[in-house]
Amino acid sequence: MAARLGAPGSGSRRHPDAVRSRIARLVAAGEADHRLDLARLTGLSRSSIHTHVQDLVDAGLLHGDDAAGGGRGRPALRLSLAGDAGVVLIADLSAFSARCVVADLTQRVLAELTLPWRLVEGPQPTLSFLADRFADLLEQAGIPADRPRVLVVGLPGPVDVARGMAVRPPIMPGWDGFPVAERLAAAFDCPVLVDNDVNLMALGEARTVPPEQLPVLFVTVGAGIGAGFVLADGTLHRGADGAAGDIGHIRAPGADEVVCRCGKVGCVEALASTGALARRHAPTGAADGDDASAGTAGTAADDAAMRAFLGRLRDGLPDELRAVREAGATLGEVVALCIHMLNPRHVVVGGEVVEASDDLLSAVRGVVYRQALPLATRELTITRSVLGRDASMVGAMVLGVEHLLSPTGIGRFLDQDAGHGTARGAHPAR
Repeated sequence: MAARLGAPGSGSRRHPDAVRSRIARLVAAGEADHRLDLARLTGLSRSSIHTHVQDLVDAGLLHGDDAAGGGRGRPALRLSLAGDAGVVLIADLSAFSARCVVADLTQRVLAELTLPWRLVEGPQPTLSFLADRFADLLEQAGIPADRPRVLVVGLPGPVDVARGMAVRPPIMPGWDGFPVAERLAAAFDCPVLVDNDVNLMALGEARTVPPEQLPVLFVTVGAGIGAGFVLADGTLHRGADGAAGDIGHIRAPGADEVVCRCGKVGCVEALASTGALARRHAPTGAADGDDASAGTAGTAADDAAMRAFLGRLRDGLPDELRAVREAGATLGEVVALCIHMLNPRHVVVGGEVVEASDDLLSAVRGVVYRQALPLATRELTITRSVLGRDASMVGAMVLGVEHLLSPTGIGRFLDQDAGHGTARGAHPAR
């Protein structure tokens, strides 16, 4: 089932692209599938609706099918978003892997692959790697090179969304300030959206749970710890500088001696992330306390240590189970703090450590329900991710399609189509 797309608000702007955007989003969100519905929801005249809808149908963004009906006159035209109007490219990057996905506008995956890749290789080799992989996937799926409409990139670190670049990411040396969006836009000739990977996970999860479960706080535990928060209206809260949700560097009580890779001491990430647990509980016992927690992330040794730790956890070894329960209790302290500040209806805890064992989630629940005030928890649910590893992919699809259906995206789409001689005359591409 496709994730919900957001419907526009009741406000109306006079610019044609804004009106077309509202029409397209109402259709894509399932709020309207006939012109009469659109006239009722927008307050526009039937003639105006007819003109704008026809532009979108002629351009290929909407499909219009004659609906079967037994009434008098011409049957109504049933409208839907055209899945074949282009594709969304998704690059979901983690410290140790790259997942590349090609999906149509109805969120149907057309091609994908996941390969080992270390972000410590640096931005330029990584972007070249992505460009080559997407070229392979487009060829594999038989999709022309001019069909990508938007590319969405998820990065495991703080992101300046407006500029499309990472900002001082702890596990991505060399990426600070690198123009990711600009470089990839030049390669694919389409808009590029760069966001924090946990924001995408949160968005994907929030758009697939019932709307009454919003707001949603999504917490992920992996090489680091991060969070994303989706508001009651289904939109992401990124904060003033894109740093909202960076909870891994909140100080945990009683851990003043543990050094984090960010340079501070006592961060919950240095205690409760899968990376920190793997380094501290390696069978060789070579790592202890400070050095283990402060080790450089992103190396092949880190990846191997995490794989080995998760394997022992799945096997139910007692030392690993105890370590995960302790980590869950520590993380629960931070989650309880977030619940008091944000008052979510639903908390989701994701990551491979949660998939490998129920112990971390159980420990988080225990601390939260014990420490948070009853008003904040009386209707609160705390669960594992419904989507699992697909959460960020689904969130990226939503972000990409909604960008395409924005006034700016609609304008670009129609101008590109006009360049092929169909919709708006010979306008240059924006």
